[in-house]
Amino acid sequence: MKFLKILFAWLAATVASAATGSVIQTQYNLAAIAALGAPVPLDLRLQTTWQDLGGFAPMYAAITAGAFLVAFLVAALLVRFWPRRRRILYILAGGAAIGTAIVTMNALLPVTGIGATRWTSGILALSLAGALGGWLFAALSARRRRPRFA
Repeated sequence: MKFLKILFAWLAATVASAATGSVIQTQYNLAAIAALGAPVPLDLRLQTTWQDLGGFAPMYAAITAGAFLVAFLVAALLVRFWPRRRRILYILAGGAAIGTAIVTMNALLPVTGIGATRWTSGILALSLAGALGGWLFAALSARRRRPRFA
């Protein structure tokens, strides 16, 4: 049962972070297009965001899932030493996982695989989406405390 709870928390964190990251990525790309002078009305933003949630988000979720697997295992080890810092450790692990994955991909690939990562602010925004995933993982995987009756 504990394994299923952790698996569910990891999957939920991955989906939340990947979906949020997909929206961020889309808005960065549309902002770059708008900066060139092309009109980007709200209906186009919404349509493109929806399409990217179906097209980009699944690929990004695979990257996120792998990064979270490693980062959350490291965080779990650190929680043994600092149990009272559990939530912040997972939040930091989520943000660091995405930031590390992005920087690694940008260094290894001949092109920037994720457009938003051309800018430092894009890397930070996607890392914040990773931190959101870390927070969700910490919340969903936490042990429930039994009420104490005196």
